[in-house]
Amino acid sequence: MNSPVLTAVAWPYANGPRHIGHVSGFGVPADVFSRYQRMAGADVLMVSGTDEHGTPILVQADQEGVTARELADRYNRVIVEDLAGLGLSYDLFTRTTTRNHYAVVQEMFRTVHRNGYFVAQTTMSAISPSTGRTLPDRYIEGTCPICGYDGARGDQCDNCGNQLDPADLINPRSRINGETPKFVESEHFFLDLPALAEALGTWLRGRSDWRPNVLKFSLNLLDDIRPRAMTRDIDWGIPVPLDGWRDRPDKKLYVWFDAVIGYLSASIEWARRFGTSPDEWQRWWQGPDSAGANGARQFYFMGKDNITFHSQIWPAELLAYNGAGARGGAPGGLGELRLPTEVVSSEFLTMRGSKFSTSRNTVIYVRDFLREFGPDALRYFISVAGPENQDADFTWDEFVRRTNFELANEWGNLVNRSISMAHKNFGVIPTSTTPTDADIELLRASEAAFATVGDLLGRSRFKAASSEAMRVVSLANKYLSDAEPWKLKADPERQATVLHTALQIVDDAKTMLTPFLPHSSQAVFEALGGSGVWAAQPDILEVEDFDDDVEGVGVPPARPYPVLTGDYAGEQAVWKRVPIEAGRELGKPSPLFAKLDPALGETGPEWAPVQ
Repeated sequence: MNSPVLTAVAWPYANGPRHIGHVSGFGVPADVFSRYQRMAGADVLMVSGTDEHGTPILVQADQEGVTARELADRYNRVIVEDLAGLGLSYDLFTRTTTRNHYAVVQEMFRTVHRNGYFVAQTTMSAISPSTGRTLPDRYIEGTCPICGYDGARGDQCDNCGNQLDPADLINPRSRINGETPKFVESEHFFLDLPALAEALGTWLRGRSDWRPNVLKFSLNLLDDIRPRAMTRDIDWGIPVPLDGWRDRPDKKLYVWFDAVIGYLSASIEWARRFGTSPDEWQRWWQGPDSAGANGARQFYFMGKDNITFHSQIWPAELLAYNGAGARGGAPGGLGELRLPTEVVSSEFLTMRGSKFSTSRNTVIYVRDFLREFGPDALRYFISVAGPENQDADFTWDEFVRRTNFELANEWGNLVNRSISMAHKNFGVIPTSTTPTDADIELLRASEAAFATVGDLLGRSRFKAASSEAMRVVSLANKYLSDAEPWKLKADPERQATVLHTALQIVDDAKTMLTPFLPHSSQAVFEALGGSGVWAAQPDILEVEDFDDDVEGVGVPPARPYPVLTGDYAGEQAVWKRVPIEAGRELGKPSPLFAKLDPALGETGPEWAPVQ
């Protein structure tokens, strides 16, 4: 049985279309990883959805003059379309306003509370004086009382990494309208992180292969661990499933408690909709973190501003649910749940040195980009030049350079001239007869690259992996330039051998580039005479919410909504060399990537001009 791999992808807020900064952190890296794992034989479950609760949705709904649910419905569909266009191969991309999600979230809360890891405390809650609405932690900015950074948020300081409360900030201000918040007393349930600190620390210190920046940040969080509020004064969210709280319209579960549980609830929904049984989700979730009998591994993908929720809060919730903290306890009805294998966080993709921001009009929307340039050029840029280990700046000049010189000149040119020459001279894939040392050396180098690129992809080293795959492309281009098959018409056997060798490398490189360039790899597969689906793409399906009895409080009525899913088991892509078939008919290829006007690098397109 193939090893189960869960790819848990950060949940985008349903308060607007996605920009390329968003998908550089969660979307493209997760999809590159998942496509490779499927090709290597793993049983991948890639899940996520739109995050639809919390104040950010309410704020945007107010600005647009609609209800929170209407806004969530609109942008849920927009985001589904954006991610489908980018080719992100979700097994299920759903949403947090489903009946199933409410039930799973409330089951988590009840068990963690029963195990003793939720404590009620009175705290100071930030209120907007002009609206009377509670301001979430992340909508309050001010000066950090620890390091003096003047851009700290109400939940943490991105400069020093310390956890904060809004009342801790010096000169706090609302990010919505700049006003000074009013602080009032309010009772909330706090996750008792100190009671989970020892178990959390033991787990974190056992992570040896995480990205160093992620592990260092996560371990530093242990130095200032404190209880954290998991409820909010808000009327849009999942009700608290306890007597005295369940019917209160002004108290809901914290959106971040709700959102991270989505990885689990989406897995359960997938099993009910598309699995072989409703319990199939357990293959990816049940059992100990490191030594489960089924060997399941879990990888979480997000931007660096969400590390704390995935390496501290979510693991702590899982430990509390399992009864693994200082207070003891027992797992709930879902059984013992597995902790993350790795938190794969990316830094920020910036634009002109500033973080992408819709409010500051520093933004390039995914759908605009796809309309003009297609998905693979963006996927490639993010993979080879994106913010894997440090912030990376997107510039139109660099995008044009990468597209023209690497995708068009190097890869596209290799594909075009190899297939064109074989088509013109033979009409089919020619037969290799007497390979020379140069032929054999290139073939060996290309085949060896599968192990190197695969190892890098398995460790989420996407820049190095894409560069190694492109190194094979460069070797093949040099080989063709040296062998000059266009001059070998008088020696058809040697010409056939050279072109057969070149086409084998094209096929190898197509395979190694498939996780990065699934759309164009499908085109190369077909140009080499292949038929059917090489690299599967996601489909948008309209589904009905489950209308059976769901145990929970305030569970919404069943409604239809779009999901992303796909038949990835039916694709032909596999992570190994597949010998090309001599005699297979070839057609005249079309250009794989169009070269861009160099002037675009200086001006940008009309919809995102260089400032």
